[in-house]
Parts: sequence; C-alpha cells; structure tokens
Amino acid sequence: MKTKTFLLMVIALLIAALAAACAPAEEPPAPAQEAPAQEEAAPAEEAAPAEEAAPAEEAAPAEEAAPAEEAAATGDFTPGAVECIAPANPGGGWDWTCRSAGQVLSDIGLVDGAVKVTNMAGGGGGVAFANVVTQQNDNDNLLVAASPATTLRLAQGQFGEFTEDDVRWIGSVGADFAVISVAKDSPYQTLEDLMTALKEDPGSVNFGGGSAIGGQDHMKVMVLAQAAGIDPLTLKYTPFDGGGEAMTAMLGGFIDVFPGDVSEVLGQLEAGEVRVLATLTDEPMGGKLEGVPTAKEQGYDAEWIVFRGFYGPGGMSDDAYNYWVDALGQMADSPEWQEQLQQGGLEKIVRLGPDFDAFVRTQITNFRQLSQDLGLIE
Repeated sequence: MKTKTFLLMVIALLIAALAAACAPAEEPPAPAQEAPAQEEAAPAEEAAPAEEAAPAEEAAPAEEAAPAEEAAATGDFTPGAVECIAPANPGGGWDWTCRSAGQVLSDIGLVDGAVKVTNMAGGGGGVAFANVVTQQNDNDNLLVAASPATTLRLAQGQFGEFTEDDVRWIGSVGADFAVISVAKDSPYQTLEDLMTALKEDPGSVNFGGGSAIGGQDHMKVMVLAQAAGIDPLTLKYTPFDGGGEAMTAMLGGFIDVFPGDVSEVLGQLEAGEVRVLATLTDEPMGGKLEGVPTAKEQGYDAEWIVFRGFYGPGGMSDDAYNYWVDALGQMADSPEWQEQLQQGGLEKIVRLGPDFDAFVRTQITNFRQLSQDLGLIE
C-alpha cells in the first residue's frame, strides 16, 4: 500500500513538473499576437492611401504622357561615342578638319567627351568611303571629313560602285585655299621661274600632293598648267596619303613642289622651312600670307577653293542628321571655331544640310566636266 502511495506521489510530482515546464511554451505566442508590428502595422493592410493613392493610378501622365511620346516622334538624338574619320594620314587637311572640329564640338558641349579621330588612308579617300558605306552605314555617331578631293574622286568615278547618293552630306564649316609651295632652298624663287621650267620641260619638275593621281592636289597644278598653255597630262606628279606626307617628302627633297592648302603649309611657313610662290585665290590673302601674290596677279588664271566639311553614313537617321546639321551650325558661329579658322588660315564659309547637299552635287557635275576637258576621263 505504501509502495502504491509512493508511486502516486511520484507521478503527481512529474505531472506538476511537466505542467510547469510547458507554461513558458504557451506564453510566447502572446507577444506575437500583441506585437504592434503585426496588428498596429495595419497601415500596410488598412492603408487605403495605397488604394486611394490615385497619384499612382492617376499619375497616368506616365501613360498618357503625350509630350514624351511626341518627343520620341520628333526624335531626340543624343550623341554617344562620336568618331570622325580623316580619310588620310595625320598632318593633312582632312586630319585638321576632324581634329579642329572635334575639339570645338567637345569644348562647347555639343559632344560629351572627346571626339575620336581615326586616320583611314587609301585611294584618295576611297578606302574610308567604302568603309562607311559597307560597314558603318547606320552609325549615327560617325562624321567623315570631306573636301573637293572627295567630290572630285566621285566625279571621276574613282570610288568604284559607290556614288554621292550613298552618304548624307551634312555641312561645310570653312574654306581653305590652295597654294603653290616649295622648300626654302628651292631654285624656284617665283611662280614665273616654275612655269618657265615647265614650259621648257614639263617632266623636269616633280609635283607631289596628298591626293591620288587625278585627285585634288594633282588637279590644282593641271589647272595651272592649262592656264599657261601646257598640256596638263605631261606633268609629273607623285601621290601621297595626305598633305602631311607630301610636305615631309618636299622637305626631304623627294619632290620639288607641294600644291597644298593653307592649313597644310602654314606651320612650316611660319617655321621658315617653305616658301609660297602663289595662292590660287581670287584676291590676295592676309595674315601669314600677306604679300604673297595670287596666280592671277602673275598672269595665270587658276583658282582653287577648298571647302572643309563632313558627310555621314547613308543610313544615318533623320534625327541624327538634323542634330549634326544644327551642331555644325552652332559650332561655326562659336568664338572657339573662329579661333581655329584663324590659326589654320581659313575663312568662315558655311553651307548646311540641303544647301550643302545641293552644292556638292553641283560641284561633282562641274568636276566631271573639268576632268573630261583635261583628258582624265571620257
């Protein structure tokens, strides 16, 4: 009996101990139920503001935003990584065009960051032209330096199957001028000395320029020879990939005369390394070329003006094309560009968009006729 009683007491004690041990496990849920974070945080559930917050639904301006859609329709173009191709080696007029314009476009905030300049020599500009047409036709961030060297080669059909219709003509922002230059120790002291030598033996003078045979620099001396009654096809001409190379060749004694442009010879002229025998301009020039007579003043009716401009890929979007036309116009009107023109010996002559396109097509027609007259093409 005593054993039974003892067992009952032990069982009772165990039950009491179990009850005491279980009590804390029942209490913790209370804090979870009373927790303000769940019950008081009803704003997240009761938050009618989120449902009433018509701003989020009434803020349909984001959906109804006609202005944003209209802006896309008119096409806001923002230039990205801008590249300018100079279709010749460093040092010539195309190179000057890309580097000078690129610097100003960046300086006045029309381009974010620096403009990358790529020198792509070959074929008197033909390598660059083909690259743009075949490989970068839809590049909205691409500008290519152009001049009469470009339009002349197109007029002569020297770019193969490609024509002026394969690119978009953006604008010209300056005018360079042709000059007849010689090294400082050249035996030709005047243009008359040079022309006399040509009349006696056309092949005795080695001309060299930054364009291909039949290209712009070659044409300058052909026009000059024609004005002197000399058969242009009898002249000796050595082509180089850019005016920089031609200048180096003349200073090294490999050629006798460089019919370059003011921007290409000005540095060496200031350094006293070259002399300019004549400018192929209608009127005498000032600045560093003051006192240099024109070919016309010396009895030879020859003139050659060089536009400095740009074309873009034929697949360039209208938005990008319009942006670049406007950007070149703003650049041309800036004091920074005027400074570049003065340093390069150029003048501000600007043609943009459709006006430039029409000018280019007229020049190509005229050059085609001139090339036929000189016997370069049929």
